[in-house]
Amino acid sequence: MSLENTRVEENFQRAVELKKIARWQDSHAHCLWDMTLSQRRYPYALLRIQDTIGQELALANKQLLMVRRAALHQLYEKEYQQYQQELNQMGKAFYVERL
Repeated sequence: MSLENTRVEENFQRAVELKKIARWQDSHAHCLWDMTLSQRRYPYALLRIQDTIGQELALANKQLLMVRRAALHQLYEKEYQQYQQELNQMGKAFYVERL
């Protein structure tokens, strides 16, 4: 009986080991599937990221242009006021047409 018990236990251990191997193979196959899936998605994600970066750059350039225009306008206004003050000190003035 002890010989049969040891054989049954050995068979049971083999079955457990086979199940572990089967689980490992399943998880390995699942990991490989996930990797190939992410590799298939990678070019599309890259295109989406590039498109987003392009849109952000376009908006940043537009915003930078607006800021530069506002700064230039302030500079012109400041120079115009300074020029007007210098002319007033000399007793001269700009002709301004009023409607």
